[in-house]
This record gives sequence, C-alpha cells and structure tokens, in this order.
Amino acid sequence: MDRKALLTFAEDIIAGAIPDVKNYKALAAIPDKDVFTLMPGADMIRDFYFGREIHICTICNGKSGRCTEDCAFCSQSVFSKTDIPIYPLMARDKLQQGALYAAESPINRYSIVTSGKRLSKREVEDITEAIAELDHNKINFCVSLGILDQNDLKVLKEAGVSMYHHNLETSQSYFNQICSTHTYQERLDTVKAAKEAGLSVCAGGVFGIGERDEQVLELALALSELDVDSVPINFLIPIKGTRLENCRELTPLRCLKIIALFRYVLPNKDIIICGGRKANLRELHPLMFYAGASGIMTGNYLTTKGQTLQQDLEMIEQLNLTVRKK
Repeated sequence: MDRKALLTFAEDIIAGAIPDVKNYKALAAIPDKDVFTLMPGADMIRDFYFGREIHICTICNGKSGRCTEDCAFCSQSVFSKTDIPIYPLMARDKLQQGALYAAESPINRYSIVTSGKRLSKREVEDITEAIAELDHNKINFCVSLGILDQNDLKVLKEAGVSMYHHNLETSQSYFNQICSTHTYQERLDTVKAAKEAGLSVCAGGVFGIGERDEQVLELALALSELDVDSVPINFLIPIKGTRLENCRELTPLRCLKIIALFRYVLPNKDIIICGGRKANLRELHPLMFYAGASGIMTGNYLTTKGQTLQQDLEMIEQLNLTVRKK
C-alpha cells in the first residue's frame, strides 16, 4: 500500500470497518525502511480515539528473581546466570511507597509486579492488604502476579485492583521457542479468568526475540480477539546471562513499525511503550507517539533502568501532548 491507500485504510478503521486479515498481512510485509508511510495513518487512529492525551503508568518490582520459568529473555529466571537483585515479596510499606509517590504525581496507574509462575495464597493476601489500605481516588491500581486462579483475581478486585497485567509475550506459533516450563494456553486462560473476574486486562509482549513479521501480527490479532484493554509493548534489552544475550535484531525503524502495526490492529486500545523503549528507539524515541502509542511506562523497569518521570513529562510537553487525567 502507498501512503494514500494507508490513510484511506486508517479512515475506514475509524469509521468502524473490520479489515480483512490479508490487509493486515500487507501492512506487516511493509519493509522497516518504509515505516514512515505507515505512521500518518497510525497517528490518525491514535488521535481519533485518544486525542492529545498520553497515559502514564509505573511499576514496583515487588519480588525479584528465582523464577522457576525458563523464558529466554528474562534475567529473573533461575535458568539465567545474571547478577540482578534477588529478594522475597517486599514488606507492605515498601509495596505502598511507590503508590504514595504516584498518587501525588501525574502518573495514572501504579502496578505491583512479582517474579515467578504465580504467587502463593499468602503472598496474594499480603498484596491485597497493602492495596486495600491506599487511597483509590488518587491512583489506579494494577498487579502482575503470574498465573492466578479466579478466586485470587476476585479478591484482588474487591481490594481495589482495577487491572490485571499478564503478557502473552509472543505469538502462539513462536512461544515454545521462548518458554518450555508452561504453556501458551495457561497464559490465555489467565487473561480470560481476569476478564471473567471483572478486571480490565493489560496484555502484550516483548519484541526483538527472534519473531518474524507475521508473528508480530499474529500476537496483535490474538490480543484483539481477547479484547484486552491495554497493550504493553516491550523491546528486548539483551541481558548477559540470558539465552538471548546476543540477540540484537531491533532497529529504531523496526520498533516504530511494530507500534504502528499494533495501532492498526487494535485501534481503540491503549498501546503502552514499556521496557527498552529509549535503548531501542534511540534518537527516534519521541516518534513512538506518532507511530500510534497512547501511553508509556515511566521510571525503572523490572531489572533495567528507564527514564525518569521528569524526563518523560518534558518530552510529552515538548511534543505538545498532555498527560491523561486520572
């Protein structure tokens, strides 16, 4: 498709048309070097649904390391040989500390993230109690606690958690190249259980781990079918000691293409750019919004450094965008 056809395609999506998969495949096949033909339509779609407002979230690494799963990109896996901090679930006041800061800032959502396939019942209760004590009028709460059952998810919702985060990580056709200790179906089931418990769902993946263009599209289509509410996009930062320590496939143009493709497939869903955004987008970092992103994760990530809130607020202001109101 040329630029004019892509703008017409974007207009059709805004008008409510449901594109044929073959049209999405044509988008996915556009070379990375031609990403700037994709971006005007993606920006048009983002602007229609989200205007000039940018969602900001932040996370707390509430429990770090010793994860039993073998995800190839993850520094917290026991199968990796890294020097990351290792500690059990934080004490209640430590879990609350980041929320208290976020509540007095422009940040929209605070999330507690923990390592491991799932937390114990006791640990879920500890997090539930920590969140229940906080002011839910000042900040929205999300958690990412692994593969939980519906009872745990309902308890979290009752405590004031409004969103559950659980990435699919990659496409179903590529998943067994990345992880062998649990199944893709377990991830799908967790997303569905969270929705059935009445929680909004944040689910996305990590890119630059060896996936092909068609597998990027496959993941986007799977998330669309699941009707998730928010889609985090992470770009791999290869960490020494992980299986993917030498995987360096991403370029700034490829990152922008992935964001744009996701915006066309998921027009009315928040697309949040998270881990690895500055390291991989480099000088093109601010263009993520014009590729279709409607949000960012600010601050540090799980085991890697991110941008400060002040840096992100300055970037948003310089682009004549605004932070979404809580």
